[in-house]
Amino acid sequence: MLGKPADAAEATERWYRMRGKSGVLHTGHCVVDTHREVWLGRSAATQVRFASVSDEEIEAYVASGEPLGVAGAFTIDGLGSAYVSGISGDPHNVVGISVPLLRLMFDELGFVWHEFWSGRD
Repeated sequence: MLGKPADAAEATERWYRMRGKSGVLHTGHCVVDTHREVWLGRSAATQVRFASVSDEEIEAYVASGEPLGVAGAFTIDGLGSAYVSGISGDPHNVVGISVPLLRLMFDELGFVWHEFWSGRD
């Protein structure tokens, strides 16, 4: 399991190990219906393929500070997006939470997703 790197050295080492390879990102999701006291837990997995980036690219990316604030030392919605060559699965899961999975969990609890949209009838 890889959370946020502790420092630039750890982020750099991770990128040296990840470049040119792929990994699977797992995210846990939990929805709690407080009225019925029902807890529903699920997980989502997305395969991430990392580009074969140079040492110079890794050093520049780590120097940007972005990989220090994100789990796994990468993100697909910022500067690091150029260094992720592809994903298989739900991109929402990589960014933070799988919205499609969350909708299914709401449905499983008997809630209609669009009824939670603010300002809509």
